[in-house]
Amino acid sequence: MEKKTVFAHILEMETQMGQMSSDLGELKMIVKELLEENQRITLENEQLRKVLKRGASAEKAAPTPKTPLPQTHVLEPEEDVVGEGHDNLARLYYEGFHICNVYYGHLRTEGDCLFCLSFLNK
Repeated sequence: MEKKTVFAHILEMETQMGQMSSDLGELKMIVKELLEENQRITLENEQLRKVLKRGASAEKAAPTPKTPLPQTHVLEPEEDVVGEGHDNLARLYYEGFHICNVYYGHLRTEGDCLFCLSFLNK
């Protein structure tokens, strides 16, 4: 009788160890996801700091005219909006952010994005 209880106790411990092993696997996946997210956010933060520094230094370096400059050529409103928007999106893309509808605004971590490039080439 004693041998049967010892064997049952060993089986119970084996079951518990299996459950703990699967729990540990789940925890490892959660930690991995958190570390990846932390790395992505850290890279995005660094990229945004660079953009902010460039913007601040450009504002300091740009002279503010006291008198308005004469306009020699006025673009049509449609041309101005389309060109300016496209330029802004291209600037965002080259600063490292997605501009495609799939990942818009996310940091590009794996090189060029075909969706973004096809959007820029339209």
